[in-house]
Amino acid sequence: MRTLVRYYSRSGNTKVLAEAIAEAAGVKAVSVDSPEAVIKDETDVLFIGGALYAYGLDKHLKAYIEGLDASKVKKAVVFSTSWLSKHSIDLLKNSLKARGIEVADEYFYAKNKPTESQLSDAKAFAKKFI
Repeated sequence: MRTLVRYYSRSGNTKVLAEAIAEAAGVKAVSVDSPEAVIKDETDVLFIGGALYAYGLDKHLKAYIEGLDASKVKKAVVFSTSWLSKHSIDLLKNSLKARGIEVADEYFYAKNKPTESQLSDAKAFAKKFI
């Protein structure tokens, strides 16, 4: 099963969460603004995360999602961190669905910087999809 982890993080909180998910999946977490983030081959599970910035998704993450080839992503699973609300979850899900990508109902969210307990929970969450 091919699994990828992609994220965008300004503060580093989402990066920490992405790295925990990637560790559980046995892959590398890659920022969407990296050339490595391009998906070239069919992927079974794409974990994708970002946070809420001024009530929206960061332009890097939006552009990445808009550029995704739906034929290469069988299912997306979203995750997020933020200090304000979980609204980023809905924005991520809706953006992915608009591209024709199936999105898991379940998601992972951590308020602010993830605690060690939340990172452990994120790893267990990831393992449910791989």
